Amino acid sequence: MQGFIAVYLREMRILKRRFWRQLAGMAVSPLLYLIALGYAMGGAARFDGRSYLEFLIPGLIAMSSMTQSFGIATDINVARFYWYIFEEFQAAPIGNVAYVAGEVLAGMTRALMAIAVILVLSLLFGVRLHYGPWLWLAALLNSFAFAALAVALAMLVKSHADQSMLTSFVITPMAFLGGTFFPVERLPQWAQKMLAVLPLTHASEAIRGAAFGETPGVWPYLILVAVGVAFFVLALGTVNQARD
Repeated sequence: MQGFIAVYLREMRILKRRFWRQLAGMAVSPLLYLIALGYAMGGAARFDGRSYLEFLIPGLIAMSSMTQSFGIATDINVARFYWYIFEEFQAAPIGNVAYVAGEVLAGMTRALMAIAVILVLSLLFGVRLHYGPWLWLAALLNSFAFAALAVALAMLVKSHADQSMLTSFVITPMAFLGGTFFPVERLPQWAQKMLAVLPLTHASEAIRGAAFGETPGVWPYLILVAVGVAFFVLALGTVNQARD
């Protein structure tokens, strides 16, 4: 337990030093999307009787919770390749579970900050949605899954450049194709089946349903739990391999 807290507090101290820069970075992309897409589309595009801005906000919550939680991988790699912090963790009496759990929780904390920024922006843009427990549960499960994936992949890459390549090939396509900017149901059937494999698709579905005041189905949550547990186990394996 002490090892878990030590790992988490280390990441929080780094986040505290970069707090305002991090907060500004979390606000830039959603703000640009809201201005460029929300206002540009105006009232021309409506989905199920709702404006595009109302459709876009839940998608941005899903996307930001993914990208910000996955962003912990960059900090891990900087610590590994430049500060050699991982070697200190190897020497310390900190188990794999404690290390992975601490890094995952740090990624989830970053994701919650990003969600808070989007909620503030939504109020500034006059968008009023339902932000109940089902929305937060889906966002937390989504953050957990991608933070665990971030730890797993951070242990596999051999350089900081490799991490950027993974982000470009894994996270960026998912951000645009996971039901964030357009309804997946409007795509051809074969494309829907392909995108159903992406965890972000299910996170977007659950978050959007909850934001619209509906009770989301149980399947998106079960899928996110299963994916998150699988990624967490994968992270334990890759951390163990990196220690060896």
